[in-house]
Amino acid sequence: MTVEAPAAGVAAQPPAGLWRRYRVPVIVVGALVIAIAVAAWAGQDSQQYPDPLDPRNPGENGAQALAEVLDRDGVDVTIARSAAELERAGVDDRTTVLVTDTANLAPSTIRGLEEQAAPGLLVLADPPAYVLRELDRLDTRIDGDVHSVTADCSTLGLTEDLQLTVDSATSYDADGCFPSSGGHLVATGPSGAVYVGATDAFTNDQILRGDNAAVALRLLGQRDRLVWYVASLDDTAPGESVGLSTLLPRWLKPALWMVLLALVGLLLWRVRRLGPLSTEPLPVVVRAVETAQSRGRMYRKGGDRAHAADALRVAAQRRLAERLALGRHAPEAAVVAAVADRLGRTQGEVALVLARSAPPPATDHDLVRLGQELSTMTREVRPE
Repeated sequence: MTVEAPAAGVAAQPPAGLWRRYRVPVIVVGALVIAIAVAAWAGQDSQQYPDPLDPRNPGENGAQALAEVLDRDGVDVTIARSAAELERAGVDDRTTVLVTDTANLAPSTIRGLEEQAAPGLLVLADPPAYVLRELDRLDTRIDGDVHSVTADCSTLGLTEDLQLTVDSATSYDADGCFPSSGGHLVATGPSGAVYVGATDAFTNDQILRGDNAAVALRLLGQRDRLVWYVASLDDTAPGESVGLSTLLPRWLKPALWMVLLALVGLLLWRVRRLGPLSTEPLPVVVRAVETAQSRGRMYRKGGDRAHAADALRVAAQRRLAERLALGRHAPEAAVVAAVADRLGRTQGEVALVLARSAPPPATDHDLVRLGQELSTMTREVRPE
């Protein structure tokens, strides 16, 4: 057997492999996997730190943009997520302490915060009324529609020409900047703590409105260090109010979602549309007369003479339609007309007895008489 070698300069063409055949779907699937992985990685921080004004939250209500700009401007930003981390961070006269999630502050943590932040500048983001009463016995007023407010002051590193632009904010009954409704959106209490009621200006989606960025950078970047304390209910002392969320494990929420999805799937499975009815033989033979008598006793016990009369008329119509060769499912009007023609009566007389629209019997005696009349009519109509 002779095998000829390929001519010189002509390369043998390999058969098309799996890669050449399926490379386009593989590339598309790979690109989708990479895109999903990148999206999951990018949203990891927002899922891990979902709280408003969190320095690691890149969402609309987070403050990651402000924290990164402060860090790039040379401010040493330290994040403390517990009272112990705040104590380890150390506070001196070159430090600004920003407290977010102030609704999680308890009386014990407020007293500890006063002691630890005393050397520096304490800034509280939208503190609730009980925090103000604990510190300086101040009152708050809520502005539902603030829009743009001019500073009208030259303290706290702010100037009179700055404008704070927010949709809603809280004003405090103390001296400060940005006057609104008899108070100030940025106020200084008797203890020296600074209250910021327009904290929406610090969020990622509103930091670029008006002079919000300048206000935030001048207020929080006027000192060399910034300790960003994210208050937590875990720091409360024994006996103080603690939220239910702090008592539950972190895995409980996704587990509850899985259980809910499983219940929805179970409901969809169990409430599916039923198929056609299946018949099966009865374990005993029941005579028709017994069934009729039992049904009659039920009708009599329930006093439902109208239902009983309707059942009698329907059965009579079916028997008469068969005798007149009209078919079991013949219309009522056709049966009435045929019976009237066969018996030589008017259709009105026949309909008064046979039609389902006829008045129901008023008494049991009338019901018995109706049954007798229907039986007589059926006997009189003889099949051809």
